[in-house]
Amino acid sequence: MTQPQTLVEQYGPRDAMEYDVVIVGGGPAGLSAAIKIKQMAAEKGQEVSVVVLEKGGELGAHILSGAVMDPKALTELIPNWKELGAPLNTEVTEDRVLFLTEKKAFKTPNFALPACFENHGNYVISLGNVVRWLGQQAESLGVEIFPGFAAAEILYNDDGSVKGVATGNMGVKRDGEAGPDFQLGMELHGKYTLFAEGARGHLGKQLMAKYDLNKGKDPQSYGIGIKELWEIDPAKHQPGLVIHTTGWPLDTKTYGGSFLYHLENNQVMVGYVVGLNYENPYLSPYEEFQRYKTHPAIRGFFEGGKRISYGARAITAGGLQSLPKLVFPGGALIGCDAGFLNMSRIKGSHAAIKSGMLAAESVFAALGESRQHDELASYPAAFEQSWLHEELHVARNVKPYLNKGLYVGALMTGIDQIVFRGKAPWTLHHSHADHECLKPATDFAPINYPKPDGKLTFDRLSSVFISNTNHAEDQPIHLTLKNASVPVDVNLAKYAGPEARYCPAGVYEFIKTDEGQDRLQINAQNCVHCKTCDIKDPTQNIIWVTPEGGGGPNYPNM
Repeated sequence: MTQPQTLVEQYGPRDAMEYDVVIVGGGPAGLSAAIKIKQMAAEKGQEVSVVVLEKGGELGAHILSGAVMDPKALTELIPNWKELGAPLNTEVTEDRVLFLTEKKAFKTPNFALPACFENHGNYVISLGNVVRWLGQQAESLGVEIFPGFAAAEILYNDDGSVKGVATGNMGVKRDGEAGPDFQLGMELHGKYTLFAEGARGHLGKQLMAKYDLNKGKDPQSYGIGIKELWEIDPAKHQPGLVIHTTGWPLDTKTYGGSFLYHLENNQVMVGYVVGLNYENPYLSPYEEFQRYKTHPAIRGFFEGGKRISYGARAITAGGLQSLPKLVFPGGALIGCDAGFLNMSRIKGSHAAIKSGMLAAESVFAALGESRQHDELASYPAAFEQSWLHEELHVARNVKPYLNKGLYVGALMTGIDQIVFRGKAPWTLHHSHADHECLKPATDFAPINYPKPDGKLTFDRLSSVFISNTNHAEDQPIHLTLKNASVPVDVNLAKYAGPEARYCPAGVYEFIKTDEGQDRLQINAQNCVHCKTCDIKDPTQNIIWVTPEGGGGPNYPNM
C-alpha cells in the first residue's frame, strides 16, 4: 500500500467537494475550457459549477513558453480581448531564419521560407502573463480557481469511469509520515474531469495507460525547451523581431534550434529547443544553449544586458500521428497533456485554447442532456472537423523529416511545405519513443563544453536560483525510482550517467561515497518541473510525481 493511502486511512476520510466540471491545470487549455463552459452557461441562463486546480503557487507560476502567439483561437474565445486588455502588446515586425556555422550566419531568403515560419499578425508575448489575464476572465465568469493545489491522484467510480481527483497531502515529512502542519488532501468530484497538465502530465500518463489511449498511435515525441529572459541595451532592441536558428552548436544529426524574440520594455526572450530523441548520452541541452549565445551573430544582443529569469519545460512535438485517443469514461485530455502543439510553427498556445474550447462544447452539451461520467465522443469528432486538425495535418510530416538530419530534413521539409503545401499523399511516422534513442557512451567521445563566464553564459545553479524554484525541504522526494540500483548499474555503466546532463536544473548528480562507490544524488528541491527525466531516462526508471502544491518554479513573466 502506498504511503499517501495509509495517511488517508489514518487521518481520513478526505473532505469532498462536488462540481459539474473539474479541470486539472490552470494553463491556456484549462482556463479556456473553463471560460467557454461559463460563457455557454450564461448564454443559456444555466448554472454550471467549474473548478480549476493549479499546482503552481499562482496562475502563471509554472507557465513557460517561447512565445509567439497566433491570436486566432483567443479571438474565437474572447473576440474583444484587445478592449479587455489582454497582454498581447508586441506584434511581430520581422522574421529572420538563420543557419549557423561555428563562426558565420546565413539568412534564409523569405521566398524560401515555408508558410509555417511566417509570423505576420502574431504577437510576441509572455504566456505566463496571458494566462494570468485568462484567469481574471475566468474568475469574472464565476470559475473557482485553486492555485497551490496539485492534483495528485485520479479518483474512479465503481464502473471504472473517472470520478474526479484528489489533491496531494500537505505537510508530509521526508519519511512519508505526517508532520506537525499535516493537512489531508481534498477530493474534487466532477460529472466530467478535464486534464490540462501540459506536456507529459503525470495524471495524463496514468490515464493513457489505464484506458490504452495510445493504442494504434505513434509514440509521442518531445523536445526540451530552455529559456532565459534578458533586459538588453535599448539601442539593440527591436520590438517584434523574431529570430530562429538551426545548425551550430548541435551536430547535423541532432534535431534542435533556437528562438530569440524581442518583447516590449527592452526585453528579449532567448531559448533553445533540443529534440529528446538525440543519441549521444554526452550531449547536454543546457550547455548547448549556453554555447549558442556565444555565436558572433547572437552575442551582440546580450552584451551590456542583464539576465532576469530562467526556466525549462518539455514540449510535445509528435503532432497528429502521436495524439492519443482524447476521451475516456468521465473526462478528456486537452492542450499539451494530449499533445496538440504544432511543432512546425513552434506554437502550442493557440492549439491549447482551441482544444479547451472544443472539449468545453462537448461537456456543456453532455451536461444539458443530464449525462455524466461517460465518453465525450463529440469532442474528438469536433476536433476532426476543426481548423486545428487541418493545421496539424499540414504539419504532420515536418518532425519526421527533421529526424533524418539537418540537411535532408531541411530539404524534405521545404518540398513538403512549399511544393506540396503539407498535402503530400503520404504520412510519415515516428518509430521510436525518445528514451529508446540513446546509444551507449562507448559509441561517442565526451563533449568538452566551455566553462561559463557569468556574464553571457552561466552554470545551472545560478540559473535555477533566478527561476525562483522552491520546495518544502522535508517533503518526500517527488522524483521516484522504480529500482534504486538502475542509475548506477545501468545508466552510469552503459550511458555515462545521462541524467546528470539532460536535466536543466542540476537535480541529478553522481557522487562517490566514502567507500569510493558511485551513487545517484537527487537534489529534488532544484526541480523546475520540466519532465525531461520522466521522458528521456533510457530505462524509464524515473517516475515524476507531483510534489506538494505551490512548490516548483515561480516564473514572473515567462
